[in-house]
Amino acid sequence: MLEFSYHRPASMADAVRLLQDKESPKLLAGGMTLLPVLKNGLADPSDLIDLAGIPDLAGIQLGEADVTIGAMTRHATVANSPILKKSIPALSALAAQIGDPQVRNRGTIGGSIANSDPAADYPSAVVALGATIVTDRRRIHADQFFRGLFETALEVDEIITSVVFPFATRAAYLKFRHPASRFALVGIFVAEQEGKVRLAVTGAGPSVFRVSEMEEALYRHLDPGLLKDIHVSPDNLNDDFHGGREYRAHLVNVLARRAVKSMLV
Repeated sequence: MLEFSYHRPASMADAVRLLQDKESPKLLAGGMTLLPVLKNGLADPSDLIDLAGIPDLAGIQLGEADVTIGAMTRHATVANSPILKKSIPALSALAAQIGDPQVRNRGTIGGSIANSDPAADYPSAVVALGATIVTDRRRIHADQFFRGLFETALEVDEIITSVVFPFATRAAYLKFRHPASRFALVGIFVAEQEGKVRLAVTGAGPSVFRVSEMEEALYRHLDPGLLKDIHVSPDNLNDDFHGGREYRAHLVNVLARRAVKSMLV
């Protein structure tokens, strides 16, 4: 049986202090990833630091050109937010597709992003919208945040406090989901902002990535037909019993065209 000390700090300062002082601490957000990891004996923390007691970490705020979402904001809150449904509807639609009602009412956006699961939905929106991850000490642009399989730019004692999403003229998210977990076997988020297009892929590789050739093709004209002959290489894609790398490469092209088409409706 695992033995650890449980802490529920009431402020960011207390959380940071605990994270720096304890031997091998783990942050607890929604627990949708951490708790299964603990149950399977894949981690043995000395301390769990529960961020749920810090009120400033949850909530959605509308700015003049962006929306700021607190790290402890639940997926269900993002999915049902009137602010997001009006300003970035593709982001609320993405959140509505995460897991099941139990997961959506427990999981948090900050926890999902910090975990950098290769099949998670949020990383595609973060990258495609050019979001900024705000921590207790700095701001990190999406293009510099995700480093690889379960790897981010976060320091071991750094805590995400919020994510800032710029508005998009048009955006869409489409995924081919695993029927049981509802994780993305492949997910595509496309966003048009001030005439530029960013397209991010999740689920297909070890980490979220952009497809620059597709972005360049869509720069002058948002036409799904322009993507027909653009294919990503399967060489570095995931290959498991859920789907081979060639299949995932095929899905990237198909879903990208469908996502762009949905933006034109």
